Amino acid sequence: MRRNQLEHIIRAAATIADDDDIVVIGSQSILGQFPDAPRDLCVSVEADVWPRNHPERWELIDGAIGELSLFHDTFGYYAQGVGRETAVLPAGWEERLIAVTTPATRGATGWCLEVHDLVISKYVAGREKDRLFIRTVISNQMVDKTTLQQRLNGTQVSSQHRSDIASHIERDFSRPGILSG
Repeated sequence: MRRNQLEHIIRAAATIADDDDIVVIGSQSILGQFPDAPRDLCVSVEADVWPRNHPERWELIDGAIGELSLFHDTFGYYAQGVGRETAVLPAGWEERLIAVTTPATRGATGWCLEVHDLVISKYVAGREKDRLFIRTVISNQMVDKTTLQQRLNGTQVSSQHRSDIASHIERDFSRPGILSG
C-alpha cells in the first residue's frame, strides 16, 4: 500500500461511517508519519481502521470496503474494520496520533499511530510478520531505542511479556549496523 491508497481508504471509510475522523492502526499507519516509507514496510494490502467518533461503525467499513469486497476486487487493497481493542498500545497514544488530511481525503482526517506506538504494538503482538516489520523500521533508523523503552513501560502487559519485549528491543538494536539511540 502506498500513501495515496491509504488516503483513498480514509476517504471511503469516512463516507461509509459518516465520521470524518478515521483511526488507522497496524502496519500501514506508518504512512502517516512516513508518507514515502520504504517499500518493505508497505507490503500489506490492508489498512486497519475504525471511525474515531463512532467506533461501533467499524463493521460498516469492513462490510463495504473490506477483504473480498468489490472495493478490494477493484483496487487491490482494502480496509479492515477493527475495534479499538484490536491493538495493545502505550499510554497516551491518542495524543500522539499523526493527522493525515490532504485534498485526496476530501475533508476527512486519518489518525495514524506514531511510529514508536506502532512498533510497541507490533512487539506486543509478536507474530513473525510483526518481527520482520520491527527489524525493518529499526534498520531504517525510524525509531529511537530509549523512546521504545519508555513507551513499553507505559503499556499494559504482564511483567513477563514486558521483560520479553525489553529483551527483544535490546537484541534488535544490537544487530550489526543498527545505531542505538
